[in-house]
Amino acid sequence: MAYYHLGELIHEQAKKYGSRTALKYQDEQGMWVTMAWSLFSERIMKAARALAEMGVRPNDNVGVYSQNMEQYLVTDFAAFANRAVVVPMYATASPEQVSYIVNDAGIKVLFVGEQFQYNNAYMVQQEPGALHKLIVFDRQVVFQSDDTTSVYFDDFIATGENSRSLALVNARLKQLKMDDLAAIIYTSGTTGEPKGVMLTHANFIAAFKIHDVRLTFFSDKDVSMCFLPLTHIFEKAWSYYCLYKGALVAVNRDPKEIRETIKQVRPTVMSNVPRFWEKVYEGVKETMESASRPLRWLFQDAVKTGQRHNLDYVNQGKRAPLGNRLKYFLYRHTLFYLVKRVVGIERGNFFPVAGAPLSDTINEFMQSIDIPIVYGYGLTETTATVSCFVEPGFTIGTVGTVMPEVEVKIGENNEIMVRGATVMRGYYNKPEVTREAFTNDGFFRTGDAGHLTEGNEIVLTERIKELYKTSNGKYIAPQAIETRIEEDRYIDQVAVIGDQRKFVSALVVPNFPMLEAYAREQGIHFNSTEELVENRLVHDFIFGRIELLQSRFTNYEKIKRFALLPEPFKMEKGELTNTLKLRRKVILERYANVIEQLYV
Repeated sequence: MAYYHLGELIHEQAKKYGSRTALKYQDEQGMWVTMAWSLFSERIMKAARALAEMGVRPNDNVGVYSQNMEQYLVTDFAAFANRAVVVPMYATASPEQVSYIVNDAGIKVLFVGEQFQYNNAYMVQQEPGALHKLIVFDRQVVFQSDDTTSVYFDDFIATGENSRSLALVNARLKQLKMDDLAAIIYTSGTTGEPKGVMLTHANFIAAFKIHDVRLTFFSDKDVSMCFLPLTHIFEKAWSYYCLYKGALVAVNRDPKEIRETIKQVRPTVMSNVPRFWEKVYEGVKETMESASRPLRWLFQDAVKTGQRHNLDYVNQGKRAPLGNRLKYFLYRHTLFYLVKRVVGIERGNFFPVAGAPLSDTINEFMQSIDIPIVYGYGLTETTATVSCFVEPGFTIGTVGTVMPEVEVKIGENNEIMVRGATVMRGYYNKPEVTREAFTNDGFFRTGDAGHLTEGNEIVLTERIKELYKTSNGKYIAPQAIETRIEEDRYIDQVAVIGDQRKFVSALVVPNFPMLEAYAREQGIHFNSTEELVENRLVHDFIFGRIELLQSRFTNYEKIKRFALLPEPFKMEKGELTNTLKLRRKVILERYANVIEQLYV
């Protein structure tokens, strides 16, 4: 298959697929609308000509501040056609975060999604700086009364319908180069100010090539749900790859509606983070535990059968015994099918998962019930995937086998280092930081710790910068402990404390619906979540569950004390990144008094 510059990719696909559906998206009434490849290509060209007419030149940075929308993808590829650079921003970003990126990247033109993004962007536009034009995707956005420069997207693309803009875009399409900068993607800034990761078209094409080798079971018959933010490298690279493969991409606009939209689309593939599958796992376990005893026994037998068939035999390249094959066939088409249908994934081909640690328990469970998780590891700086599961032959407990043509070695402090064609050009406007990020022989320092198995699989242990050292000199990996504890259906979030402390403690956010139901069953009276988490019986109940879950940890790694919090960690309060990772510094500062009480 030919590998095209992203600026010409959709146009080449349109020649091949024509009237076949490329995108599905929701209109203002929530109804699903389809867009053919030919129309997708046409819309991109109109937007590309409008950008050229506006004065956007090659190498200019074009900002996109929006949730997932079909216009988002049109804008990306329109920018690429002009050899311009896309700079995405999370839809939940604050005015301060937007201002930082706009000024750091020198963005003049910013595409925004809905009212929230428009309001914030307009505030930024009033500051002294480069930003002077907002283009708004959602026609329902109400402009400020004194706004004389903003324009709706549909009106914007009509501005390029002249011969001059056509000539400009056609000339630029002939000048496309693989080493053109494609995107500057800013990191979440958990340990400092955000850094703009520079990715070229060659980086993306290299990512496509290695996925072609690894994901041989993926084709243009697949349907992908675009659910994670297109700002995130995982979804951006994955959705681009889906379009390169000719797969249909369904754009989920509101993350809160995913439980319904996934049932409407019923995708065969969907990139996602472990949190999604944790919720699926919790839901299945809750349903089964409230079922009758015969049904519970039947489901347990089904899981055991699936585990034996899928993991002990098929994954090892072996043919399962006849009895196991027959039982698995029966369960696959009854119990497993019903579970998947409830979620909306009964047509599932495979599901890439990355971005955070996935519990071995949950991974094994999903594989057993015929939900093929392709677990992997990657970073923005490596155009996403460094490693992922192979089929057959993956190992639970690893983040998969290193991708073809990607080199990985283990450096000092067990740091994982990566070299290859998918590794970034560097950090935008940060030459010193870029130099520090690479070794003399060109390996990128990931900041993650781990080791390689004999089969070239990566075992990921922890972020090096997040390793805690207790006052007794013992090192602990908070993420490993948090991932294990969050398996429990009564626990939603955990922040482990321990750096320079005598022992490990934690801030624990319960799964309130589950915990409230338990309290009522036990006759525990409460009028608020504050009363619930302060109840001694509730505290003892949660402690017992934590104790069971951390039995495999050494004594110095175990949580000795914890505080139950009455509300979850939130992005809006700065406690979580846009990718739902803990901002530990913020949490430590905000809950300093609570933490100190744990060590009294």
